[in-house]
Amino acid sequence: MNALQRFLRRMNQTDEERLAEEVRSWAETIPGTVRIADAPLRMRSKLAGLVRRITILPVEGLEALEIVLWDGTGEITAVWLGRRSIAGLALGSRLIVEGVIGVERNERRIVNPTFEFA
Repeated sequence: MNALQRFLRRMNQTDEERLAEEVRSWAETIPGTVRIADAPLRMRSKLAGLVRRITILPVEGLEALEIVLWDGTGEITAVWLGRRSIAGLALGSRLIVEGVIGVERNERRIVNPTFEFA
C-alpha cells in the first residue's frame, strides 16, 4: 500500500476505528495474550485491553467492582468480588487480566482475575 492509499484510508476512518486499530496493535505485543473475540470459554486465558467502563455493584450483600475491558476485537467484563476499587484503575487504563472465561446472561465474564497494569 503506498503512502497516498494509507493517507486516504486514515482520512476515511472514524476515531473509534483508529482507536480500535491502535489498541489491537498494542494488545498483540503482549506475550501470551489472546484476542478477546477469540478467547475460549471455560479455559484460562490472558487478555490485554483498555478499560472502557467501571461499575461498583452490590452482589448478594457484598460489593463487586466490575470493569469492561476492550481490545478492539471485542469486550469482556471482569469482576472482582468484595472490592470497591483497585488503586490506579481508571477509565482508559491499559490492563492485562488472566482467568477463566464464563458466560452469564449472554455476557462473557471473568471473575476475580489476576491483573497487571501495562
